[in-house]
Amino acid sequence: MAGEVHTNNPAIKDIVRLESVSKVYQQGQLEVRAVDNVSLEIDTGDFCALCGPSGSGKTTVLNMIGGLDVPSSGQVWLENHNLARLSRSELASIRRDRIGFVFQAYNLIPVMTAYENAEFVLRLQGVPESECHEQVMMILDEVGLKGMEHRRPDEMSGGQQQRVAIARAIVTRPAIVLADEPTANVDSATADALLDLMQKLNQEDGVSFLFSTHDQRVMDRARRLIRLRDGRIESDEARR
Repeated sequence: MAGEVHTNNPAIKDIVRLESVSKVYQQGQLEVRAVDNVSLEIDTGDFCALCGPSGSGKTTVLNMIGGLDVPSSGQVWLENHNLARLSRSELASIRRDRIGFVFQAYNLIPVMTAYENAEFVLRLQGVPESECHEQVMMILDEVGLKGMEHRRPDEMSGGQQQRVAIARAIVTRPAIVLADEPTANVDSATADALLDLMQKLNQEDGVSFLFSTHDQRVMDRARRLIRLRDGRIESDEARR
């Protein structure tokens, strides 16, 4: 992979590094600083939550880490790659191969089955069909959807759809899963079950998670809480 390589530490353990990152939007004559000079590191194995009120900058930070948005200033590193130095195709490859996304609105392809949605990124990677089948069936079983592989999203509950989204996010074994308000559209029992699943994937399979959330249930499970307010880090607390 081309692009600038991080040279500050040849043995970096952090998956994500933000260095003095800001994001400014222009709304007419008004300048809105959604993220204001944020620096942080997310390490391998983290189960970490960005929390704070609406408008605090959580989703903007997540989108910049995922390469879905570009900082106005500062640098975002994923593993040893400076995202700003990557070409469009290189950035697309990073998002496809190294980042798993779980969105609040699920973002499943409605005409595809659970199996096809989970398989989609593997097919983009060119993984052979037989290998795809083995990996997808294993992941669907792991997220509790065995026997539902032929159902389309409109034939599944919200919690089941979110499980498909989690399966799609982790089937490629990415460096990190970015989850934007993953419990927002499900009931309490389903939210607890989804959090149990993600906690298990983190503890047993070593999947790193970074959440954007204002859900207290997510905050209670996180081993690290980064609180944002008005685009700045208010506190960064390691727990348990």
